[in-house]
Amino acid sequence: MPTQKPTRVAVIGTGSFGRNHLRVYRELEASGAVLLVAAVDADPARAAAIATEYSIPAFTSVEELLSANLDVTAASLCVPTLQHSSVSCQLFTAGVDLLVEKPIAASLADADALLEAATTHHRILQVGHLERFNPAVTAALPLLHQPMFFESHRLSVFTPRSLDVDVVLDLMIHDLDVVLSFVRSPVADVRAVGLPVLSDKTDIANVRLEFANGCVANFTASRVSTERVRKLRFFQPRQYFSIDFARQELFFIDVSAAASLTPAQMAALAAAESGTHPSAGLSLRKVPIEAGEPLVLEIESFLESVRTRTAPRVTGADARTALALAIEINTKIAEHATRAGLDRFKPTR
Repeated sequence: MPTQKPTRVAVIGTGSFGRNHLRVYRELEASGAVLLVAAVDADPARAAAIATEYSIPAFTSVEELLSANLDVTAASLCVPTLQHSSVSCQLFTAGVDLLVEKPIAASLADADALLEAATTHHRILQVGHLERFNPAVTAALPLLHQPMFFESHRLSVFTPRSLDVDVVLDLMIHDLDVVLSFVRSPVADVRAVGLPVLSDKTDIANVRLEFANGCVANFTASRVSTERVRKLRFFQPRQYFSIDFARQELFFIDVSAAASLTPAQMAALAAAESGTHPSAGLSLRKVPIEAGEPLVLEIESFLESVRTRTAPRVTGADARTALALAIEINTKIAEHATRAGLDRFKPTR
C-alpha cells in the first residue's frame, strides 16, 4: 500500500500524445499512487469529450485549471512545442511538477527560461525522451564500455501529427538523446543534409556526428517512408549491438577473433538478427528483456521523482543538450540546402 497520499495530476493538451498520458494515469490509479483530477485543452469540444470520457473536469486554459483549486501537484505537458516554455513557467510558478513532452522547447532561449523557472520554484522537470525508458535501451546500459560507432534508422509513414516541427525535432531527437546518453562525450563535428518532401519543413535527414572521444554516429530519420523502422546498431571493441526499439529487442554479438571482421562475418551479423546462425568467431545472444510500455515506465519514473524529490532519469539539462544538437543539425541542413540550391524541393502550396 502507498505510504503517501496519491499524487494529484492533470494532463495539459489532449491531442494524440495527451490522450496516451490520460490513459496511463487512469491505469496507474489502481496502484493508489496517483489520481487523475483534471485535463486542459484549448479546443472546447475536445475538452468536453475528455471530461465525459474520464469523468474529470476539463478546462480550456491553464488559468481555469489553476483557479479551480483542485490541488494539482504534477502534470504532463503535451501542448505544441512552441507553447512549452510559456505554459511550463506558468505551472512551475503555481507549484506544479512537470513531465514535458519532447522536445523541451522550440528554442534554446525558451529552454533556458523553462529550466530557470523549474530551478527558481524548486520543481521537478522531466522531459519525455521516451526511448530512454525502452526496456531494450535499459538492458544495453550495463553492457556499455566504449561505444565507438553508431548507425541509427528511424523511419515513419507521413502523418500531419507533428508538423509544427521538422523531422529532426520530431523523430531524430529520440536517437540523438539515446546516443548522447551512451557516449557521454561532447560533439566535435556535425555534418547534415535534409529535404522537405510533403511539408514545408525538413521531412528526411541524414546526419553524421563525430564526438571528442573519436566516436562516430550516423543518423537517418524520415517521416515520408513506406515502412516503420526504429533501430540503433553500435559497435564497441570486439562487440556489436542491435537495438530494435519497436520490438524491444537487443542482440549482442561478441567477436572472439582478433582480426577485423571479414565480409562474410559482416553478412553473418545481418543474418544473426534474422534468426539464422552466425559464422565461426561470432557468438550471438539475445539479451533477456522484461518487456514494458515505455510511456508507462516513463510516467512511473516521473511520479517517483515527484514523490521522492529526486532528479528524474531525463533531466531538463539532458533535454537542452539534445535540443542544442538538433538545432545545430538544422543549421547545417539549412547551410547545405543553400549551397546546393535545394529550394526547388519544397512542396508547392
